[in-house]
Amino acid sequence: MRAVVQRVSEARVEVEEKTIGRIGPGLLVLLGMSTDDGLEQALWLADKIAALRIFPDSEEKLNLSLLDTGGQILVVSQFTLWGDCRKGNRPSFVRAAAGDRAEPLYQAFVNRLKEKGIFVATGSFGAMMQVHLTNQGPVTLLVDTEKSF
Repeated sequence: MRAVVQRVSEARVEVEEKTIGRIGPGLLVLLGMSTDDGLEQALWLADKIAALRIFPDSEEKLNLSLLDTGGQILVVSQFTLWGDCRKGNRPSFVRAAAGDRAEPLYQAFVNRLKEKGIFVATGSFGAMMQVHLTNQGPVTLLVDTEKSF
């Protein structure tokens, strides 16, 4: 699984010009699942992101996690994170998991965050979405389970 994690002061996602998910301070997570991913990766990634110490403490050092700050998460599925651009000019999505395999992993990721008491808003899996955010910092990280398993 791959996640682009952005610290935000606010974020929202729209489908057909209607806001379907909105958060205040916290994290926007763009989440992509590969053909090799399973439940273990989904749970590990959710735990990792919830515990990332990327929020400032009273001395402005990045020492606090989302769990420490009570922040929120907006999770948006994004299969294009598995686009391979090494050959030619058209990305290959061969490694991106098909929807029937990816959606349960997406839901497991979201549910794990909710189990931790985090407020989670979501996009609409597989829909064409518009994502709006105010990146804070800016702080943007790429977290990839492929480099951890």
